[in-house]
Amino acid sequence: MRRHGTVLVALAALAPFLTAGGATTAHAQDRSWVPWYEIGVPKAAPAGKGRAARSTSDDDTSPFASGPVRGGQLAYQKSQVKFPPILQGGARPDISPQSPQTVSFRAGYAQGSIVIDTNGRALYYVLGGGQAYRYPISVGRDGFSWRGTEKISRVAAWPDWHPPQEMRERDPRLPELMTGGVNNPLGAKALYLGNSLYRIHGTNDAKSIGYAASSGCFRMMNAHVLHLAQHAGVGTTVHVLERLPNAYADGPAPQPKAKKNG
Repeated sequence: MRRHGTVLVALAALAPFLTAGGATTAHAQDRSWVPWYEIGVPKAAPAGKGRAARSTSDDDTSPFASGPVRGGQLAYQKSQVKFPPILQGGARPDISPQSPQTVSFRAGYAQGSIVIDTNGRALYYVLGGGQAYRYPISVGRDGFSWRGTEKISRVAAWPDWHPPQEMRERDPRLPELMTGGVNNPLGAKALYLGNSLYRIHGTNDAKSIGYAASSGCFRMMNAHVLHLAQHAGVGTTVHVLERLPNAYADGPAPQPKAKKNG
């Protein structure tokens, strides 16, 4: 009976995501967002009444085990339940684009291009005139990071997620397809890089920003990727670097001095 009860609780928690309507309005809020790998997991039992469900990972030495170090690596989070082949991604709320910090930028890249500083966990959109937008991002974990130059080949709002075969071999419980929505790991917008499997995409997972946390994609907060997509589009050149020297990009861009009256 105890085992059957646990299964029923898990199915009840998963039910909203298996309906055609997806998540309710409450799920559209960041505070109610559920990471994809925790969908369908029963809520933690009260203290003294059983152990709470715990995320599993490929790496028991994840920085989260002893407290993450900013800029460190986060372990891959495996799904905690067996998902159906097609999983609903939830609601698609209206999200307002948010402008990032504008910084001084002297790296010599063309105006309108994107420069990704992997080591610095930052994406720069070059504005010209010695300035750029700087967005905080997460990058690929060890073994999944890469360098090179690509062009944006496609831009999609609330994209579906098709976990690659190698990822599904690592984690057989993954769905074959997760539709676009607030719980989908690709977020509100994805900018696809050439013919590769990599993307610049949104996320609600704020705690992953600033870390090596992905399988090669570049994550940024949903409000930031929506802002980037207002400036970058199909054909935009993306330079992925290991490290951008600090001397090339530092501090807020100087602001024009206010004119004195008289």
